[in-house]
Order: sequence, then structure tokens, then C-alpha cells
Amino acid sequence: MPVTQKDLTNFLADLGLATIEHTEKTYLGHLIAVHRDLQAWGCAEDVCLGGMFHSIYGTQQFQGFTLPLERRGEVQALIGERAEQLGYWNCAMYRPVFDASAIRGEPPHRYQDRISGEEIELSSADFADLCRIHLCDWLEQVPRCQDWGHRREAYRAMADHLGGVALESYERVFAAETS
Repeated sequence: MPVTQKDLTNFLADLGLATIEHTEKTYLGHLIAVHRDLQAWGCAEDVCLGGMFHSIYGTQQFQGFTLPLERRGEVQALIGERAEQLGYWNCAMYRPVFDASAIRGEPPHRYQDRISGEEIELSSADFADLCRIHLCDWLEQVPRCQDWGHRREAYRAMADHLGGVALESYERVFAAETS
């Protein structure tokens, strides 16, 4: 039987994510919002689920919650292998390498795992889906945290690379910036 929104929310709530603060809302609320926004963008379900779990193992910047990596199999069983892989990549990415790849804009798309130190080349499809998750995550929270300059060139490059609804969303969110 396919996983339901209730199953996903219950799994995350059982981890205590509804009590953790994240950019002036709960961490659980942020994860649900990223999932919802990716759905609104018309993304495939594995991308939406990867977005919902985009920081489950902690990220370079967010360490407010970190599910132990030993539980990756449990997350894979819940959301699927590719969705979990996308979520893991977002968690483990070393931002400067990913940003440089986004700004360069063309293959090869480099990725460095900040946990293992491994450097890999992402396929164009994986790179685009990781850009979708990463950009959507930031666009969901930047109006609350007001850190408009944070990695701005890289986020703009991701929006330009993706085009369409991602670029429209970027422009709409950043139009609200007050200098």
C-alpha cells in the first residue's frame, strides 16, 4: 500500500519534529511546506518526498535535528530509494562545491558529500531534482528569516537553470525583499 501524507506526518511527528523550531515555525511545518510547494511546482512524487525529508539527517547549516544515518534504510522503506537518496544528498552536500556547479550551469555537475568526503558527478536529472529541492527549501523560509543575501548567486543560478515555475517562484519570493 502506498505511503499516505498521514503516514509521513506521523513518522516525522513521532521523531519530535513538531516541537523543534526552524525559521520561526516548527521544523515539521517547514518540511510539510517544502513537500507541498514541490507538489505545487508539479514535481514527481520522489522529488516531493525527497523534499519533505531534505534535512532529516541534518545539513551543513541546520543541525537542529539529525536522524542517525543508520536509519537510512527505514527512511528508504518509507519514502522509496530515490526520494531518500535525494534527501540524503541535500543533507550531506558541501554547499560550496554544489554552488560552484550551479553557477557554472553545465555538466559535469559536481557534488561533494561533506560526511564521507566522497566527490561524485550527478546526472543532469539528479542535479536538476536536487536543485528543485534545495531551491524550494530556501524559498519556503527566506521570507521569514530575511537572509536575502545568503548564497544568492547560487540560488539564482539554480532558478535560472530550472526555469519555469522555479524561476517564477524565485522572482516572486525575492520581489518581497525589503532592502
